[in-house]
Formats: sequence, C-alpha cells, structure tokens
Amino acid sequence: MEREAYESMYQLEDSFWWYTGMRVLLRTLLADSDVPHGQARILDAGCGTGANLKHFANLGTLTGVDIDRQALEFCRQRQAGRLAQASVTHLPFADQSFDLVLSLEVLYHAQVNDEAAALAEARRVLVPGGYCALRLPAYQWLRGAHDVAVHTRRRYTAASVRRLAAAADFRVERLTYLNALLLPLAVLRRLAVRQGDARKSDVQPLWPPLNAALAWTLSSERRLLKHWNLPAGLSVFALLRKPA
Repeated sequence: MEREAYESMYQLEDSFWWYTGMRVLLRTLLADSDVPHGQARILDAGCGTGANLKHFANLGTLTGVDIDRQALEFCRQRQAGRLAQASVTHLPFADQSFDLVLSLEVLYHAQVNDEAAALAEARRVLVPGGYCALRLPAYQWLRGAHDVAVHTRRRYTAASVRRLAAAADFRVERLTYLNALLLPLAVLRRLAVRQGDARKSDVQPLWPPLNAALAWTLSSERRLLKHWNLPAGLSVFALLRKPA
C-alpha cells in the first residue's frame, strides 16, 4: 500500500468504525467454532500494522507475518509480539503450526499474485481440523479511489470465495457477507468519489459522533449473524476448516 495508507491505518486502526466493528463481527463468527480460545496458536497472515495482534491476544499466542517492511515497522511500534517478514504464498513456518489462520483483507491485494498458493499455504500450516478466517472486499463493480490507494487487485463474491475454498480443499463452515446495513450508503459514497482523489483511502478521521454511529451500525450486525448469513454487503467472510 501507499505509505500514507499505512500511516492512516496505524493511527486509526484502534478507533475507526470499520476496524472496531469488524473486530466485533469476527469475534461473533469465531464464537461457535471449536478453536481453543485462550490457548490457540494463531497466525495473522498479512497482519498490516498489527492492531489485531493486540486485540485478539486473549484468544491465544499470535504471530504476525507481512511482506511489507513498512507494515512491520508499525507493528513493532505497537510492540505487537512475534513477527516475520514474508509473503503469504511462502510462509516461513512448519506444517501444522497453527490452530487458526487469519487472512483479513489480504488475498485481494496486488502483491498476492496467486490466491490459490496463499490458501494452500494457510492449509499447510494449520493443524488437521484447524480454521482459516477469510475476509475480502466484495463486488468488482465497487472499485473506486480507495482501491487505488490500497492496491486492490480483485474483489469477490460469495460464490468466488466458495470456489477458492473448494480448490484449496477447505470445508466451508460459514460463508456470509458483512457490512450489509451500510451497503446503500457506502455505494452512494463510493460512486460520488470516483472522480475525486484517485489515491485517497477511505480510512480518514471522522467526526467522532459519526464514527460512533457507524461503528454501532456495523457491530449491530452481530445479532443478525447469530442466526443468519447476510445476502449482500461490502465484505465477504468465510470460516474455512481443514479436514481432520
């Protein structure tokens, strides 16, 4: 990503509505799995500036890997724990090293040339019965200025994620869209800024009451996700499992 995008992520990842809301949803989606909470060995494959390494530390021992040296510098500023610089298509870990792999907004990136290789590596480092939590941006027609800033190569649908999982020999435990309630507003905004700054990320400081309202709206989807998969949204989420 652009240096400016990493700086925005580092400064806002603990408080920006999208990050805080998505962490709430991820905890909800992991709650029904049999990941050994508190004792899990977790790999954040594409850890960015490292906020998840701290926010999910109560689940177990976390290790972060990222190909970008700038991202890892920000992780070190957070004192975010074990780190390695490597591509998600060539993970520097032994087979069956982790109970859970987090792949959150990673496979879409221009630096990931081979999605299949990345998922194969995630599968390799998982124990039998281990999980991969996969989250990706949805809908190619939603490409905009933000995608330019964060170097988006591709966007996804639930169907395309299901095909990727099947090709990697993962079993799909859960497949749903996220950020559904804000989808109409986000579509309007994305269309409005298409002709604006072509390198500007959506991760920018917001008026605090607006940030709080957006965070509440996104995190409230956890109530829906306890009962249903969402039919549309700005992100696609899959909880994949390596056969035991």
